[in-house]
Amino acid sequence: MTHAANDKPMRIYFVGSHATGKTTMTRWVSRRYGLPMITEVARAVLAELETNFDTLRTDMERVGDYQRRVFERQIAIERMQDKGFVSDRAFDNLAYAAEHAMVLGDIMAEDSGVEVRSYMEWVSNGLVFFVRPHRSLLKEDGVRAGVDWDSVVRIDGMVKLLLEQFRIRYLPIDTPSMQERIRAVEFVLSRLGMEQQQQLPVVDHYLPPQRVVTLLKR
Repeated sequence: MTHAANDKPMRIYFVGSHATGKTTMTRWVSRRYGLPMITEVARAVLAELETNFDTLRTDMERVGDYQRRVFERQIAIERMQDKGFVSDRAFDNLAYAAEHAMVLGDIMAEDSGVEVRSYMEWVSNGLVFFVRPHRSLLKEDGVRAGVDWDSVVRIDGMVKLLLEQFRIRYLPIDTPSMQERIRAVEFVLSRLGMEQQQQLPVVDHYLPPQRVVTLLKR
């Protein structure tokens, strides 16, 4: 059962900084509740660009393009899922755009700003878990080498700012204990009438550029 009790497709997000365990939680929900999993979007875009994050940080133009692509890819992939999904990010990369690039103002303004507001409303109609950082969870995530605690905390604060700015309701996950995290999520999903079931395959994040444009125009 991938729908809530009101029979609407369930969209579940784990948002927050890197190195907080979002992907681990996303994978658990996907396997236990049979929801398609949207994850590794940033890694997929990095692979297409044939680069890594540390290299991008020295090229402001290219890192700006990368952040735009990640945001557009996330929206496009979500719109392909008509039976619900669980994702390890939502608007999170807007926080990274503020931290590492110079395009956030452009993304939030004019036509792009309309798209951002529309997407934020879309996210607010889903179920959002805000995963908070803990030093005990710090480790390299395969994209960024040398995970820095101060950077994690800054991203965490910017994600919280976006949640509050766009009035997105969320449940904070503050404990570093995986057992307690699972119990909290399990409790919420059970109250929404979701039943645990078999694993479904993860979502393929490769989309031809024209397909992304088509989906964004829906």
